[in-house]
Amino acid sequence: MQNENIGLELFLTNAAGSKTAKIIDRYKLTSGAIQENWALDVEFSGGPLTGLQELCLRMDAPTRIGNSRSRIEEFAFLKLAYENGVRVPEPLFFCKDKKIIGRQFFIMRRIPGVADARRVTQFKRTIDQQDKLLFDLGTELAAIHALKPSGRDFKFLKKPRIAPALHVINQYHAALDALPQPAAILEWGLRWAQLNLPRVQIPTICHRDFRTGNLMIDGNNLVGILDWEFAGWSDPMEDVAWFCAKCWRFGFDNREAGGMGSRTAFYDAYENASSRNIDHKGIKFWEIMAHIRWAIIARQQGERFATSGEKSLEPAMTAFIAPQLEWEVMRMTEGWGK
Repeated sequence: MQNENIGLELFLTNAAGSKTAKIIDRYKLTSGAIQENWALDVEFSGGPLTGLQELCLRMDAPTRIGNSRSRIEEFAFLKLAYENGVRVPEPLFFCKDKKIIGRQFFIMRRIPGVADARRVTQFKRTIDQQDKLLFDLGTELAAIHALKPSGRDFKFLKKPRIAPALHVINQYHAALDALPQPAAILEWGLRWAQLNLPRVQIPTICHRDFRTGNLMIDGNNLVGILDWEFAGWSDPMEDVAWFCAKCWRFGFDNREAGGMGSRTAFYDAYENASSRNIDHKGIKFWEIMAHIRWAIIARQQGERFATSGEKSLEPAMTAFIAPQLEWEVMRMTEGWGK
């Protein structure tokens, strides 16, 4: 750890244009189910960051799941969002040199608040406070959907040549094919999806993991939107539905918008900020797809633990929710659609 800190301090010194950078404290953060996040308290001497700075280092975990972007791609989305006024941690530096700490990483400012989904949903709020929080969330999601990536940083980003719904169906089929165990219910769910495609929306940039747990909340206030590793082109209704899906309410099913409040407040804010109408039939489709997707990720997380050398207990425990998600897919599709 000491040798690693020396290399990291040298990188921070050069990247920040400082005379010195001394790591005062370093500890692993609990947020981030797929990547690793480390808190860094760094004392800079000289340059624009002079003084004690609270930073966050984000890097790949020892193993990864499919369709998760590289750190340099995620950093590009974070910069784009920050430069366009979306509430995100300020991205500072990217390091390509794996010799520094063994993996590529980026540095961003650490922001205050709580991301833990159970703490966020259990926090006591009045109806007015819930509505204010959902107003901010709907407004920020509309701002994400208005982002326009361009330039060298986004050479990696290609628009799907087919409708977003078909594109993700193909992705999910490929993900299931890569898993060692059969998943008949999920395969059936994808067949149902193919027979019940939503009205095609003009693709926008989507966060694709906009949900409780990836939002930094300070009491009743949204501070920042985290974890941009799945961002890309998609149907904007996918993001709206992902946030409202039952699997992200953490037991507070009477608060259908992320376990924090009403759909109406969230929808109204989004529609007003985006000038885009909610497609209610499309939302139904994408909420079913949300449970299929999360069930696939849960299975992938289990494989990370079982066969890929991931030692964290979180992926192992995540695998156990897959049956519950599959049951929800069956419940939601019963008697609806073809």
